[in-house]
Amino acid sequence: MRLKSWTRPSRAAERERTSRSTLGEPRRTRRELLSHTLAVALLASAALSPYGGAKAAERVSLLNVSYDPTRELFRDFNEKFAAHWREKTGQIVTVQMSHAGSGSQARSVIEGLPADVVTLALSGDIDAIQAKSHRLAPDWQSRLPHGSAPYTSTIVFLVRHGNPKNIRDWDDLVRPDVQVVTPNPKTSGGARWNFLAAWGYVLARELGGVDRIANAPAPDLGKAEGAARAYVHELFSKHVPVLDPGARGATNTFIQRRIGDVLLAWENEALLAREEMGANAFDIVVPSVSILAEPTVAVVDTVVDRKGTRAVAEAYLKYLYTPAGQDVIARHYYRPRDPSVLQRYASQYPEVKLFTIDDAFKGWSKAQAQFFDDGGVFDQIYAPGAKRR
Repeated sequence: MRLKSWTRPSRAAERERTSRSTLGEPRRTRRELLSHTLAVALLASAALSPYGGAKAAERVSLLNVSYDPTRELFRDFNEKFAAHWREKTGQIVTVQMSHAGSGSQARSVIEGLPADVVTLALSGDIDAIQAKSHRLAPDWQSRLPHGSAPYTSTIVFLVRHGNPKNIRDWDDLVRPDVQVVTPNPKTSGGARWNFLAAWGYVLARELGGVDRIANAPAPDLGKAEGAARAYVHELFSKHVPVLDPGARGATNTFIQRRIGDVLLAWENEALLAREEMGANAFDIVVPSVSILAEPTVAVVDTVVDRKGTRAVAEAYLKYLYTPAGQDVIARHYYRPRDPSVLQRYASQYPEVKLFTIDDAFKGWSKAQAQFFDDGGVFDQIYAPGAKRR
């Protein structure tokens, strides 16, 4: 996204504009000038807002750098927040959006994209921004409730209507007659959730349940991890015909280009696709085991402090946790954190056994290093029978 640049007028232009503005005006007395100055000062003081010293009707712009499937969510959320903020402070806020694969977005921010806030698919991507660019504080995740994850999701299967390949669970994805669409874990946060959901399923299968993953004896865990490695090697090398860079691209590959028999998808993306295309176009298959996906959000400290947008940026993220924000989240099929809102929309969320990133992988920093960094497990097992894009 290219942001509109602003150029300071030359001093000559400033003098010319000042000259034109006073040309032909009658000379004012000292008392008149003093009265005028006092009136202007009083008006300016009256216009000050208690929120960061912002003037009423002042315009402010935020850039939210987000991941692929949040386009519809933030379109509605931004409108809701802008109305709330103007009523509260008098400020007119505009939120510009940038969408792509979560990993790609993190790299763009590291390289200088001036995001006021980031709303990415996983905490590991925001950790990377902090570690490599120091553009936000190390304690970013403790600043908001639930580890700065205002909503959750999980990974499900989207299949053609009638489920012609009879896909029921993860084991079916590696049958000889099945092709699977998923984005590239090197660029997409959603794809990393997909990969780890598949890996965790095999751990649960081999160990006898999701509740046994976290505390499995080392020999048993090592054997289960060997089976998981064999499974993901089979899946990605022989059954994934194309790796799109982001989750929305993978959805379009499956829906519009009609490639593949099953799409590994965010739950919200699958529900949205069925809503838009109709119940007679696709079915959703809920696997026996999946992962609790927790997308995270953060203010980018160096940007908001330079631009003077900290107050509105922090309020923007906090608004995600309000009943109004949580309702927008639920209406776009993400799982809200607010129990009352979750209960109101409970019928749209299927029941599934979930394990967490901490249970199976001891957190995102370890998972990222083990599986997705250069030379990690994904690079080791991915043999391009599938095409990188």
